[in-house]
Amino acid sequence: MKKKIGWILATATALIAAAPLYYFITLSLYEPSEDLYHFPVPTHAKLVGDNEHGHQYDWSRASEENGIPYGYEMVLKANGWEKEKGKGLPFITQKGITQ
Repeated sequence: MKKKIGWILATATALIAAAPLYYFITLSLYEPSEDLYHFPVPTHAKLVGDNEHGHQYDWSRASEENGIPYGYEMVLKANGWEKEKGKGLPFITQKGITQ
């Protein structure tokens, strides 16, 4: 019985210690864009176009079929952005910004 409790405590401690580490590593993979209201942009994303509506990036980890990675969704939420459905777009993110 003591061994079981020891393993449970060791596993719980490892998970509790790993969660913040994963969170901070995930956050370090994105940079806030100065001209896009500090929208988090993946550091490995390549700018392929921009216009009056925003910037278009090519990022191998995101696709129309699979969407964006879960880690990126976490970063968006952590920075106050919310996922919303849009017409013809996989997603539009919105932060409490009035224009």
